[in-house]
Amino acid sequence: MATPATVRLSTVQARRIALAAQGFADARPAPWTATTRHLQRVVDRVGIVQIDSVNVVARSQYLPFFARLGPYDTDLLDRARDRSPRRLVESWAHMASLIPPSTWPLLDFRMRRAVEESWGGMQRVAREHPGLVEAVLDEVERNGPLTSRALELALAHDIPRTRDSWGWNWSIVKNALEHLFWSGQITSAGRNSQFERRYASLALVAPRTPPLVREQWLHPAARPSEAEAYLEMVRIAARSHGVGTVLCLRDYFRLKTVQVMPAIEALVARGVLLPARIEGWDKPAWLYAGARRPRAVHAEALLSPFDSLVWQRERTEALFDLRYRIEIYTPVEKRVHGYYVLPFLYGDTLVARCDLKADRAAGVLRVNQVTWQPRVPQAAAEALERNLASMADWLGLAGGVQGSTGWSANRPEARPGAQPGPQ
Repeated sequence: MATPATVRLSTVQARRIALAAQGFADARPAPWTATTRHLQRVVDRVGIVQIDSVNVVARSQYLPFFARLGPYDTDLLDRARDRSPRRLVESWAHMASLIPPSTWPLLDFRMRRAVEESWGGMQRVAREHPGLVEAVLDEVERNGPLTSRALELALAHDIPRTRDSWGWNWSIVKNALEHLFWSGQITSAGRNSQFERRYASLALVAPRTPPLVREQWLHPAARPSEAEAYLEMVRIAARSHGVGTVLCLRDYFRLKTVQVMPAIEALVARGVLLPARIEGWDKPAWLYAGARRPRAVHAEALLSPFDSLVWQRERTEALFDLRYRIEIYTPVEKRVHGYYVLPFLYGDTLVARCDLKADRAAGVLRVNQVTWQPRVPQAAAEALERNLASMADWLGLAGGVQGSTGWSANRPEARPGAQPGPQ
């Protein structure tokens, strides 16, 4: 079969394809009217939603839906994760993530390797306390869902947490639970209001339909082979990217180049991927054959630092001419843009970095710092003010927004009608 012709794209075209693939070309529902169907549309676009415990603005899993839907009832997401039939389950996909139940069996290769490769305490407890691990598994299967605290009490095994060389200071029971979770012997039935994982048996959480997916959940032998899993994960990554390099496609599920290259070649042979060259990029790329190629995209969105649009930092810089880094763990005196910085999407590019904090005690959304890109028009500043007000309302902060966006018409690079960001 002949190799398909290479598709040549400008950076602007690639950027718009990427935005459409991530759901930013879809029409938003009216504020507070989003339904489960809207939520599912976002899940179908992005494929993976990263989880993180940082709650400076909101927990990270809620923010990608706000960015694409506007103000919505977060109970929709909680129900999609916590109630049957579940639309999302928790697993280690990109990082700790929410994924569709049909994606979970694809990660069997990672679960199997977790038995040998899981982090220190988890591996140690499996090696040194196999009887405890077996008791924990039995307790979860008989009485789950259970949090680690509830299970420790049930086993009368609440080990005092002491400072040692182990990073998170988890108890031995928590280590056993995480070993079982990572290795796919138990799963999560969601989180409680304290953001504690509720561990449960596979049988309790596995979807009832379609039957094949349930079979794959319950019987490892029914799961796709590694090669089949890599193929499907690369397809999902390509669909969610629209267009991307090897680095983009492997980073989505945190795979290795050796794992994704055969999958890329197979998907090209099947016509699912098309070879592409993007203006200014020095690496080959692949275009998802079914990707939308909009002539224009106008979106306005505050993006979580953990939004899948900006996961891969090299890609973000190449598409949007914006160097973006998370500075949470950077010493205060060395931070450039702030502690918890959300990029602001306006039109079809990223025009600002916004350091925000939901001050729940004071009931306000604090704007600590906004760093604008060059050539940003006043309309973008007005859009940011609208989006900040909308976020404050969504977060239930009755005092609204406190702080300045820092945009000034007197800045030499700001002018009426200017096109924001890279051209």
